[in-house]
Amino acid sequence: MATFVTADWVAERIGQPGYLIIDPRSAMRYLMGHLRGAVSVPYKKLQGPDGKLGPPQQLATAFGDAGLGDDVTPILYDHQDGRNAAMAAWVLAYLGRDDVHIMDLRYEAWKDEGREVLYRPVLTRTAGFTVRLNPAIRTSLDDVAHRGTGNLVDARSPEEFSGEFEADHRPGHIPGAVSMPHADLAGGDGNLYADGDTVRERLARAGIAEGEPVIAYCRSGIRAAVTWLALAQVGYTVSLYDGSYAEWMDSDQPVET
Repeated sequence: MATFVTADWVAERIGQPGYLIIDPRSAMRYLMGHLRGAVSVPYKKLQGPDGKLGPPQQLATAFGDAGLGDDVTPILYDHQDGRNAAMAAWVLAYLGRDDVHIMDLRYEAWKDEGREVLYRPVLTRTAGFTVRLNPAIRTSLDDVAHRGTGNLVDARSPEEFSGEFEADHRPGHIPGAVSMPHADLAGGDGNLYADGDTVRERLARAGIAEGEPVIAYCRSGIRAAVTWLALAQVGYTVSLYDGSYAEWMDSDQPVET
């Protein structure tokens, strides 16, 4: 779970002790411009050699090396559809953090408003990060394959869901999943994410009743993090299958089109 905050709220805390602004975009994007004081923690630092999410201690080290200690409050921001911030928020929640904040204004809008942007990397100081794992928000392949009740939400595009996207060697979707593209949960007018009413409308359209548990997946977990964040914000019990469709189709599991 994360708390959405305004750009003014963030601006007031830039450079203040007890807060750390984290840029979860790619290292290249970070060097093309970032908020003052922001440190770079791209998803690549959270991945293992196989491209999957690294073990908990690697994740904790990545954030600790960036200066996020137990007594420091993280503030995330992002551009475009917000998938990077959503994934970072999910990882931090998985590691046990309940103090994550996300700026609700897109980076592009921050810049367009004439707010301060810097280009040089920020020097970091390593801090101690204690892992308090929250496994309830993470789902494995085995969990999905043997799930009982609950909803499985596919956050990919409609073309990927239907199997028209042939870049996958086994195109289609996990049996029983419903399509709810993560793009439908993106915000407008400079906002990073859709509001609660829009999220509830998308859930109703997908046939997901209020109170039903949800597992979100995409191809590699990052887009599904937007779904996880959106549904958690409106009170749903939701977990993320971060192995997602890439792992599923490589594991001889059944596929529907």
